[in-house]
Amino acid sequence: MEAASPARLYAALAGALLLVLGVAGFFYDASFGPLDAYAEALGALQVNGWLNLLYVATGAVGVLVAGASSRGYALAVGALYVVLAIVGWGSEGLNLLVGVLGLAAAAGTPKLEPRAKPARQRP
Repeated sequence: MEAASPARLYAALAGALLLVLGVAGFFYDASFGPLDAYAEALGALQVNGWLNLLYVATGAVGVLVAGASSRGYALAVGALYVVLAIVGWGSEGLNLLVGVLGLAAAAGTPKLEPRAKPARQRP
């Protein structure tokens, strides 16, 4: 298990938030139609079946890897959501916030050095 770090906190919290938003989004709009056809949810969130699926998938992965490889998750999800915000797919504000926080968490977490293998002892 990883030590406490910004990336681990990000993976756990952002993963849980995205998972909840994705599941809640299915109650507002579960149609898998055109990618740019959205429904409004919770006042400021744009949802459709594709976005809900993306939120559930990235959220579930975040919750699952929060103790193992959270720096890689924060970097990958951060980059993905920044690109989605730039392209304008979904809620730009949410995507930009999740993306920038992910990149910041990855930058604030030191890269783990690979473990050295113990020397083999000869009999």
